[in-house]
Amino acid sequence: MSKAKPLALKLRLGKKLRANRAIPAWIILRTNNEVRYNPIRRNWRRTKLKV
Repeated sequence: MSKAKPLALKLRLGKKLRANRAIPAWIILRTNNEVRYNPIRRNWRRTKLKV
């Protein structure tokens, strides 16, 4: 991530970056297969962020 952007935007992009990952296996086990995948998962080509 480049430096030439406001801090607030950088924090929002960082949050989206952290949210864009698979759900851990222990959560799938804990919820008894009710939660299997992350519905917020995003691909950089398909879905663009509105920031």
